[in-house]
Amino acid sequence: MQNRPELSVGEALVGLLEAYGVDTIFGIPGVHNVEMYRALPRSRIRHILTRHEQGAGFMADGYARATGKPGICFTISGPGLTNILTAMGEAYSDSSPMLVISSCLDIGDSAQGRGRLHEIRSQLTVAHSVTPHARQATTAGDVRDAVAEAFASFAMARPRPHYLEIPVDLLKLPAGRGWTARAMPMAPRAPAEQIDEAVQLLNKAERPVIILGGGARHASAAAVAIAETLGATVMTSTAGKGIVPESHPLSAGFHLSRDGAKKLIAESDVILAAGTELSETDFWDGYRIDATLIDFQGKLIRIDLDPSSLVRPHVPHLAILSNAKSALESIASRLTRSRTPSSFGLETAALLRQAEATGDLRVQLRKVLGVIRDSLPADTIVASDMTQIAYAANEDFPVDLPGKWLHPAGFATLGFALPAGIGAKIGAGLTPVAVLIGDYGIQYTGNELGTAAEHRLPLVVLMWNNESLGEIRDDMIRKGIQPNAVTLKNPDFQMLAKAYGCHSVKPPSLNALASAIAAALKADRPTLIEMTPAMVSG
Repeated sequence: MQNRPELSVGEALVGLLEAYGVDTIFGIPGVHNVEMYRALPRSRIRHILTRHEQGAGFMADGYARATGKPGICFTISGPGLTNILTAMGEAYSDSSPMLVISSCLDIGDSAQGRGRLHEIRSQLTVAHSVTPHARQATTAGDVRDAVAEAFASFAMARPRPHYLEIPVDLLKLPAGRGWTARAMPMAPRAPAEQIDEAVQLLNKAERPVIILGGGARHASAAAVAIAETLGATVMTSTAGKGIVPESHPLSAGFHLSRDGAKKLIAESDVILAAGTELSETDFWDGYRIDATLIDFQGKLIRIDLDPSSLVRPHVPHLAILSNAKSALESIASRLTRSRTPSSFGLETAALLRQAEATGDLRVQLRKVLGVIRDSLPADTIVASDMTQIAYAANEDFPVDLPGKWLHPAGFATLGFALPAGIGAKIGAGLTPVAVLIGDYGIQYTGNELGTAAEHRLPLVVLMWNNESLGEIRDDMIRKGIQPNAVTLKNPDFQMLAKAYGCHSVKPPSLNALASAIAAALKADRPTLIEMTPAMVSG
């Protein structure tokens, strides 16, 4: 954009975002942030008006996970920020690049207790509770620097949400000059000597194991090459599903919570972990949640952009600060393993895949997931929620492409799936997108059906309706607690979807479910497909 001093800070901000490649902003205008909207009509940026700021944040998260580009949000002072905090916490936990730009009170009147509109004691402190990357601007230069810092971080560091608040009076002031995008740094690359050491360890390994997280999503080819050269079993976090196709004979998919996986890790002599925290939620089986029980007796090679993740909670033998793609490509190109890989990797991967969870519910859900998998194209992006059918799908829904399984693993918040699916669909264009959600979780953000319908998104919304908080009910039973506060009076979801302008259907059988999904993929708007336990026997 031209350096026009007569532009206001609010106007120049929009041009600056455009210069950094932003094409979509999610948000809600309000009396305090309208100056951020003044230049939007003459920009090339598409603004998505959401029904709630939490929805805006989840949409930005889904957009970021689907496209690899940062999700951008505009919100207002006070309640706008507090409403989006949950989504920011999710983006922080699951490493999604997001920039939330909010108005705040005038520079000279902030947190003075004068009863100003939207006043809270310290917005910056609130934002700091979910991200360390929180800035308050007091000059035009502060705005430019904060935006540059955010995009530099997105380019070279572990993706995390950034927050920038701009006082209402500053938004109206002349912008001055210098509103141009700055050159971006490159992500760190591993030193050659560390790559050589990793190669030596892997070449000598007799029982190698590879663990991949979302940070390795762009390293599929290299990960497959390393696995095949070593004959190593590959396991992933939920964010890593599909980096190595789950149909590959060396892939064990997401089974890290299984006893067999923990035993395999304990018996492995070299473990290569890339782009993963190896955190509690990666290994949580719903009963024993202490991730420190994982025993890394072998030599642990860690590759990550986050220095703190390299050294905790598990002690590495070799810690490589690097983007996963370049490091894994370097390792793959230098592996010179001379002996034929043993059958260890193939056998252990097969055993883990066969170690299916048992119980009537899991068998029932596996049948439903089988129909869904067969009915959706292989490249479908699926945004899932915190619900029993999604927990089952983490293990039992095979994914063969990276970045296609969007699950709120870290913050584990209800209501993520629907708005995240909307954001993913807006970013992914013609790529099909489905949502896997429960009857309780959809009521957190179900108002965003209106957003999806307004933009006529052919979203496939698969809602499992067991008329309860099923996982919590079952957990109470396991722990000897009389189930209480776990049943609810649901709305008529069919009528609710239609009220928002969506298609809706309640399949009576699995065959009917397959037909409903096929129709939804070709529809001219979102389709809510209400699935029930009765459908399985129908």
